[in-house]
Amino acid sequence: MNEPGSEQKLTVAVDTWALGTSARNQGIHVYARHLLAHFREIASRYPVVIRPYTCAQAENDANLLSAATGFAPRQTGLLRFSRLWRYGGACALARVQKPDLVFSPQCNTLYFGSRVAMVVTIHDLIPVLLPCPSKRIAQTLKLLTWAAARYSHAIITDSESSKKDLINVYGVPESKVSVVYLGYDSTIFNSVPLDPERQKILLERLGIRKAYILHHGIVQPRKNLKRLIEAYRKMLARNRNLDIDLVLAGATGWGSEVVVTAAENSAGLPGHVLLPGPVSDSDLSLLVKGASLAVVPSLYEGFCLPMVESMACGVPTVASNASCLPEVSGGVLKYFDPYSVEEMSACMESVLENQDLSGKLAARGRQKALSYDWRRCAEQTLAVLISAGESL
Repeated sequence: MNEPGSEQKLTVAVDTWALGTSARNQGIHVYARHLLAHFREIASRYPVVIRPYTCAQAENDANLLSAATGFAPRQTGLLRFSRLWRYGGACALARVQKPDLVFSPQCNTLYFGSRVAMVVTIHDLIPVLLPCPSKRIAQTLKLLTWAAARYSHAIITDSESSKKDLINVYGVPESKVSVVYLGYDSTIFNSVPLDPERQKILLERLGIRKAYILHHGIVQPRKNLKRLIEAYRKMLARNRNLDIDLVLAGATGWGSEVVVTAAENSAGLPGHVLLPGPVSDSDLSLLVKGASLAVVPSLYEGFCLPMVESMACGVPTVASNASCLPEVSGGVLKYFDPYSVEEMSACMESVLENQDLSGKLAARGRQKALSYDWRRCAEQTLAVLISAGESL
């Protein structure tokens, strides 16, 4: 329902579940946080009133957002009950409040039967295309993703690769799906020279004592880190001139035990694998900038912010040729088959041993990363929301 004096404006309620504690250290949290911050800055230029849900009784980053022209946060106590919110509460609230449109920046909330038009971001089809930790969780995630694809008025996704998956798996019309590329925080991830003293303190704290290869992101099976460890050790066994650590920075997710075991089982094997856990963005920036090489061996991604962040820092980066990674990186990196330990190993070695190639990858990656921007993402997302509202 429109605010007084805003009769001609589209009222968009925004589901902020992703800004709560359940999604911390996940890409959907980063996405929702940056999107809403930019919505607040630019909403006055558009015929919309953005109404993100907040909850004073819950730990939710939406509570940090203050009102502005075209941006009016709205309190609801329901948001503090995560399961209730996701499985009926948010849907019931939309039915009662009757906004023109509901926007959910993730597909973990059911809006089945809300009788309110919904636009949802389905970042990827990981729950459908890759194994999940349990049959129950797998069925739940598949149901939520199917319902979002089936009952939404419009879908936003992060890449052409994910759009193709949505069309192939669910048969949704191509016209229903809009690709809006994500951004990255250029105030943190950039080519500004790092502070040597701060970096020294950080590396000492994390136990990193030599040059290192870096992967950053949540530790879970689809990140393919067990094969990365195997490829790293194969490379060192083959090339005794290389003396370099492997650092896997990030929170541990389901299935991480396999990676931890592989990292710890180093008896008689060359190299040193470190898992420092999650680090703050400012520390992560120092860690990325100090890396000799960034590796992205993922089996599947919807966009892959860590890859773009490494590219933005001017770090030579290599990646798997799976899903959206060549698309998002613009084909400017060096790629490998993620299922081939030998190919991954040879790819890393070729960059570490060739300064000219390393420099070219760094420069090309940095230039490509400049095309991604959170403000542009917010503007294009608002355009999709307005277009959906006009078609109601």
